[in-house]
Amino acid sequence: MPSDISRSVLRAVERRYGKPKVVRLRWRINDDDLAMIKASQKDGRAHDVTLFIFRKDKLAVIRKHNHPKGVYRAPSGAVKRGEEFEAGAMREAYEETGLTIQLQRYLLRVRVKFVAPSGSVDWTTHIFTAKAVKGRLKPVDTREIESAKWATLSEIQGKIRDAMLSSGRSLLRYRVWLTDKVVSMLIANQGNGFAL
Repeated sequence: MPSDISRSVLRAVERRYGKPKVVRLRWRINDDDLAMIKASQKDGRAHDVTLFIFRKDKLAVIRKHNHPKGVYRAPSGAVKRGEEFEAGAMREAYEETGLTIQLQRYLLRVRVKFVAPSGSVDWTTHIFTAKAVKGRLKPVDTREIESAKWATLSEIQGKIRDAMLSSGRSLLRYRVWLTDKVVSMLIANQGNGFAL
């Protein structure tokens, strides 16, 4: 699958943060979700960087204005054309959470084909663990992000997960799948800064 982030950039990121587990999948979505993805593809964008930001035993999660009640998820966004990868990830973290972060580990690269009745989009989700080093959890980009909060693992895997699944939205189910995968990886390798 093609990616808008070059192999050489990804190799450099892997040297600094480790080689991620690579997963390929197809994910069924509806035409509204497809339209939303296509609207986000400015400058040929075909990716998101998703950040599992830790402060002690909690994770920063964000809520977008269009999320159903109770839905929060890990912050994510795009590296802009011409922007260094780390700078883009740190900018997105700051805009969505108000936090200055330190990237820790490149955990997972998901190459997904989103398939809708009217078409499909190839997409890559790059997942990192990060540590909050400064700032107060409060979104800066309030046009996109309604609120942010610290959540425990039991909240993320309990009532937040349930709210995402009960929404019936295919892209929120994708976010649940990503979170489940990350949590299982963190549990399997507890030395990643998350006290379980």
